[in-house]
Amino acid sequence: YNNNNFKMNISLENLDKVSALLTVKMEKADYAAKVDKALKDYRKKANIPGFRPGQAPMSLLKKRFGKEVTAEEVNKLLGEKLYEYIRENKLNVLGEPLPTEGRNQDIDFDTMEDFEFVFDLALAPEINIELNGDDTVDYYHIEVDDKMIDSQVKMYTQRAGSYDKVDNYEAKDMVKGLLAELDENGNTKEGGIQVENAVLLPEYMKNDDQKAIFNGCKVNDVLVFNPNKAYDGHDTEIAALLKIKKEDVAAMTSDFSYQVQEITRFKEAELNQELFDQVFGKDSVKSEEEFRNKIKSIMEEQFAADSDYKFILDLRTYLMNKIGKLEYPDAILKRFMAVQNKAKGEEFNEENYEKSLEELTWHLIKEQLVKNYEIKIETEDLKNTAKNITKIQFAQYGMINVPEDVLENYANEMLKKQDQVESLVTRSVENKLAEVLKNVVKLNEKQISVEDFNKLFV
Repeated sequence: YNNNNFKMNISLENLDKVSALLTVKMEKADYAAKVDKALKDYRKKANIPGFRPGQAPMSLLKKRFGKEVTAEEVNKLLGEKLYEYIRENKLNVLGEPLPTEGRNQDIDFDTMEDFEFVFDLALAPEINIELNGDDTVDYYHIEVDDKMIDSQVKMYTQRAGSYDKVDNYEAKDMVKGLLAELDENGNTKEGGIQVENAVLLPEYMKNDDQKAIFNGCKVNDVLVFNPNKAYDGHDTEIAALLKIKKEDVAAMTSDFSYQVQEITRFKEAELNQELFDQVFGKDSVKSEEEFRNKIKSIMEEQFAADSDYKFILDLRTYLMNKIGKLEYPDAILKRFMAVQNKAKGEEFNEENYEKSLEELTWHLIKEQLVKNYEIKIETEDLKNTAKNITKIQFAQYGMINVPEDVLENYANEMLKKQDQVESLVTRSVENKLAEVLKNVVKLNEKQISVEDFNKLFV
């Protein structure tokens, strides 16, 4: 490898199929001009006592700074030429080149002008993947049943529901009133606890006798109950109701009077055009049947992404088995891992080495598939993947009809974070692979309930 401008000599010696030695020989002529230029640049800016800026003699600069500038320029040049050689010779290097132990001299920039650097290269094993209709992989279709649609519909009717004021209490109603502590004779206690606008949900009291006190009560009724019994001594609920500290709850065993000032009842929204418009936008659906069908198709779309994800996992297992165990340069890779995970220690690397090889094998398989099927990832793909992830997150909270500008904003925020961009690239590659490979291999299609599907991941 000889570049016209440099006499620098770079040679590769393959030790076996997956490891090689790369030797870089550097002579003074290779780096001298760069060192001179760096010193001249430094001279323009250097503030050296006794000389005007830019006027210090080069001999003085060389004496003072020549050694560190040479070291810096030699290192820079070494890095550049190393990666240029790897790139131009299309070497599929795993990790980074590592200086070969016992083969690199101690460099002294005072006395030496020519240098030799030797590096260990870990090379990726060659993989040959061919897929066709003889390869069979499971594909799960998740069923969306009426029960799932019912629960989604109920969520919308509850979310759009309202609280109406009523005169008589029924189970699950909410009451608001004046709470006052009583003495042992049943009179309002002098200096006792009083809470205005105290809100109660008697249905959630832990004691049935106390709960029964509220049955059928009306506005303005005055009831007597015991918070300590009602909530079974639970300090969080009692402290919140009586506005006292948790540590004071145990000593608070008094009865309280409760004057009912307001009773409100939750009423689910009706399945009507107003609700349909609220969920899916104006006139998007016009009947309960259309509403249910729309919910079903959105859930199926979300599940299709889960099905594809599972398909890629199963394809991974299938291909790893088909390829079998690959040969890796273990010694070099273990050294590289030790450098990468210095803080985690030797034990961590030993325990995780096999797992990291599995990930590496899958990475190499994906690389080959991407090349074979000419898969390209554009910024638009990353944005769409980010939008879909956002859609699924919103859907978990029952928000299905998320406006496009909201999705756009979330996607743009994700694209600003480097770690998220990397995971979006991985997801986008796998999405495109799933799309392409579903039409290449034979699918062993299976219908499955969402419960059984989730069990596949346990």
